[in-house]
Amino acid sequence: MPENATEVTAAGIARLAGVGRAAVSNWRRRHADFPQPVGGTETSPSFALPEVERWLRDQGKLVEVPLRERVWQQLAGHPAGPVTALVHTGCALLLVHRSPAAWREITGVSDERMAGVLSLALDDALAARFGPAGNGRAVRTPDRAELLPSVPLLRGAAELAAGTGVREAYEFLLGRQLDANPRQYTLTPPALAELMAELAGTGGPGVRTVLDPAAGTGALLTAALGAADAPGSLAATALHAQESDPGLAAVTALRLALRAGDTPRTAPGARTVDVRTGDTLRTDAFPRLAADAVLCHPPFNERNWGHDELAYDPRWEYGFPARTESELAWVQHALARLRDGGTAVLLMPPAAASRRSGRRIRADLLRRGALRAVIALPAGAAPPYGIPLHLWVLRRPGAKSQPAPELLLIDTAEPAEQATGGGRDRLDWPVLRHAVLDAWHTHDGSGGTRTGEQPETPPGAAARTVPVIELLDDDVDLAPARHLPSPAATGGPAELAGVRERLTRTLGLATTLTPPPPAPAAPAHRPLTTIGELARAGALQLRHGGAGTGTGPVLTEHDVLGSTPPSGAPAAGGSPEEPVLVAAGDVVVPVLGGVTVVRVVDEATAGAALGRNLQLLRPDPAVLDPWFLAGFLRGTTNNRQASSHASTATRLDARRLQLPRLPLAEQRRYGERFRALAAFEDALRHAGRLGGQLVQGLYDGLTDGTVTPE
Repeated sequence: MPENATEVTAAGIARLAGVGRAAVSNWRRRHADFPQPVGGTETSPSFALPEVERWLRDQGKLVEVPLRERVWQQLAGHPAGPVTALVHTGCALLLVHRSPAAWREITGVSDERMAGVLSLALDDALAARFGPAGNGRAVRTPDRAELLPSVPLLRGAAELAAGTGVREAYEFLLGRQLDANPRQYTLTPPALAELMAELAGTGGPGVRTVLDPAAGTGALLTAALGAADAPGSLAATALHAQESDPGLAAVTALRLALRAGDTPRTAPGARTVDVRTGDTLRTDAFPRLAADAVLCHPPFNERNWGHDELAYDPRWEYGFPARTESELAWVQHALARLRDGGTAVLLMPPAAASRRSGRRIRADLLRRGALRAVIALPAGAAPPYGIPLHLWVLRRPGAKSQPAPELLLIDTAEPAEQATGGGRDRLDWPVLRHAVLDAWHTHDGSGGTRTGEQPETPPGAAARTVPVIELLDDDVDLAPARHLPSPAATGGPAELAGVRERLTRTLGLATTLTPPPPAPAAPAHRPLTTIGELARAGALQLRHGGAGTGTGPVLTEHDVLGSTPPSGAPAAGGSPEEPVLVAAGDVVVPVLGGVTVVRVVDEATAGAALGRNLQLLRPDPAVLDPWFLAGFLRGTTNNRQASSHASTATRLDARRLQLPRLPLAEQRRYGERFRALAAFEDALRHAGRLGGQLVQGLYDGLTDGTVTPE
């Protein structure tokens, strides 16, 4: 085996062959010629990808590896690591986009010769986009020895880009890396990044320079480019970014360059991309920059941010941050890098709005009119997903500008949780975005709102402009929930009466649907089959949900567990994976959690994309009744036998679920009973929701005085 061969784990082999990991373990035990491990650990060995592909093909278990899967496995198993592989891939795709003819000529030679020629070609392409190598750019030119192990990957990536486009191919590979290793990165979800870019006005004519001083993987500046590319936008954005991790800085630079186009940096009207490596607070790469907008998702709760060595830094115009207030250091850095009148939007932990150690800085931000809005987001908007984070909107005061007399406070957390039940997969981002932007533009428009008034906002947010003088007390607490009236989720006594009426009807329906007393019977001994056997016989199809792109809604595991309409959003980033669309009569089963919940897709849900951690069973109606199938899949013993247990979760292998062999007419008799049970369960679930809403509404009404005890 070549020393630079790509390695793949058992999980990767399972993906290649379209089977579960248990099947791979069985192959290793049963087949003496199965490839031997070449790396990894005893509990998680890795195998040479070429040997695995050859063995699978020889065994008839693999006709052809899908191109995108082969490229991903090459990237994930790269000898130098996936980040280095992403950098090399981005450099190659930049060359492919800039000079397709040169790329074709380079690839017409052997791998060894290609690595040497490619290094020279990449140096020219990188210099044209980022400037000479000595100017501090984040992407250095890889040499021949570094490129040689990457050549098969780069050939595959270029082939993938030929079908999808270079930008889409790179976004797919980067997205797969982020999905596979979410704890290694500080992620800003695309919908949140787009909201922050819109709050900063990055699509407007006055915003030509945007800075992200904690760039991570470049999500915020990618969103800024998206806003600048929107129809009617007049922005010609110059992008500046700084990231402490050299690998991520290079990935971000290449991602932005592919997104911004291949126009040379010196060409008139070109969108420049300037990404630097380094610790922003300690070693600022752009000390003289006066940006039109700053977008930032800073690291939270950092103690070692430079408190001791930066005590006399001129950026602390609003006060020297305490050691525990690293977020307020980032706020002041953002303000210091804005032009007069420029806007900054930062994602902040909620504690930054109320910690006593930061009250003096918050007070000075208010007095001088630098802080314009604090927006409380629902839990699940961004990591850490269990905390309702805040957005701070700031504007650098000009020499002649008057301090703003009020602060806009918006609370989207409570309404969003009530509307969707909470959770990152269930946020209604279009509603949240519309609510926040409507309130912000009303407040920030010509004339603004009268002090103390509540801006007109659609359902989904509570908003109010609060006079600054009211906030300058001993605590200077800026948490929106402390200054806004209780969200009128109940709508007052009239709405509570409506909830009570709906609850009464639902309870009556549940009573009607209550199953009759079960008739005793001796245990049945029937011949059984498994889902795997039925799939091999063509009686049903088994599909898995994923991150494919699309335009419609996505059915998530939360929707299946809660029996709610599809609430997920399509994956961003241009993934070439096609979504699996559900159809009426499909049976959907969650993969994780060990919960005996199954959903039969109806006409209202048909057409939605199948989300992650879901398995779809599509029965042949001439052989299997879907309600019969769904009912027997919910059996406790059946689920127990088909489940495996990892260290932190239970995973269901649908192929191992069992069904009795019954004629179709008998299946339908069982199916009708299972359908009736499902309707009864839905009525109970709906009654529980209404009952909880009524109880909480009465508690709120009695405590805030809108409901009397009589």
